[in-house]
This record gives sequence, C-alpha cells and structure tokens, in this order.
Amino acid sequence: MSAGQGEPTVPSPCVSICFIDPPTGLCAGCYRTLDEIAAWSNFSAAERRAVLAAVRKRRAWYGPEIEARLSHAER
Repeated sequence: MSAGQGEPTVPSPCVSICFIDPPTGLCAGCYRTLDEIAAWSNFSAAERRAVLAAVRKRRAWYGPEIEARLSHAER
C-alpha cells in the first residue's frame, strides 16, 4: 500500500547507523529488516506504525546483543 495524501506523517526510525547484523538480519541502527527499509516510503501510516511496534520489540529483545556485536566490529 502506498502512503495516502492526508495521512498523518510517521517518521522513519532511521538513526543513520546502517549496518545489517548478520545473525538477525536487522539493521543495527533502526532494527528494521532490509525489506522494511526498502518499502518504508511506500507503506501507509498504519503499516509504518506496525513496523515501529515491531522495532520496539526487536530492540528490547535483540538490542544488547546487536550493540555488543556492533561495538566489537568497530574495534
């Protein structure tokens, strides 16, 4: 679904840390999948809110291990 006119704006969760964590397949910065990142501009506001809800859960679940791998990779 494409974003319709008049729909409320739902901001992207992108934080400009663009690195896909191999074990999870999630972006280490925003916790979206590659498919979600690629389709974001075509998502409706409802679809974006659903992704944001999933992102919050993923960050809580995977955040510490992804952050540990990312900091180890930066060394």
